[in-house]
Amino acid sequence: MELIIFLAIGALAGFAAGLFGVGGGTIIVPLLFIVFTQMDYSPDVIMHLALGTSLATIVVTSISSLMAHHKNGAVIWPVFKNLAPPMAIGCFLGAGLAGWLSGIQLQLIVGVFLIWVAYTMFVGAKKVQDSTKILPSSAKQIMAGSVIGGASAIFGIGGGSLTVPYLTRHGVVMQKAVGTSAACGLPIAITGALGFMIFGMNQQVNIPNTIGFVHIYAFFGISVMSFFTAKLGAKVAHALSPQILKKCFAVLLVIIGIFFLVKGLV
Repeated sequence: MELIIFLAIGALAGFAAGLFGVGGGTIIVPLLFIVFTQMDYSPDVIMHLALGTSLATIVVTSISSLMAHHKNGAVIWPVFKNLAPPMAIGCFLGAGLAGWLSGIQLQLIVGVFLIWVAYTMFVGAKKVQDSTKILPSSAKQIMAGSVIGGASAIFGIGGGSLTVPYLTRHGVVMQKAVGTSAACGLPIAITGALGFMIFGMNQQVNIPNTIGFVHIYAFFGISVMSFFTAKLGAKVAHALSPQILKKCFAVLLVIIGIFFLVKGLV
């Protein structure tokens, strides 16, 4: 029964990721939080499990995304070489910080983040990209990568919600920003998942079918289904208005964000 539930989450998360053009972490984390709560897991580790498992599943989906974007020439590899190493280190350290934070603190942080993402989706379409801007120096890119990596671990995402705005703000066209972000998502997910495993094992999480803060059944179920349904979601997206899709998803994120804030405050 558990595996069936996780397959269903994977199907929904993959479809939503393909439909709305965002990483599956924004969908996977709240759904896993609800499922783990219903499974009577300790409230102290539910958010940690949801974040760690989310990052583990992104390892699989990011490989597929990276290959597709590379085939289309949408990955700026010199930028990737500057961003990826600090992102990986930042994400590993961010996983350690997440392990130190309480479940309630993580709920509040993720709730605020989801509302912020919703806001950027509402206003982003209205902004005109400034193509005259150029990317910062390699040193500044390394600093930005460290921040994005650390934040990605705490939010349980592949970093796309942060990397894409960073690149487009500095003049990178959207297609290449998305492609480069997809490439950066792989080292973020790998080191983040490893961090949640290691720091989780140090805290001796006594929950079956887990390695640290990563739930094995959830990882397999979500990874398998999201790999296939993301393609279906992308096909449906092409038949619908991007503006309407973004607004609908933003509303969903606001609802989920408020849910986490209420859970953390009450």
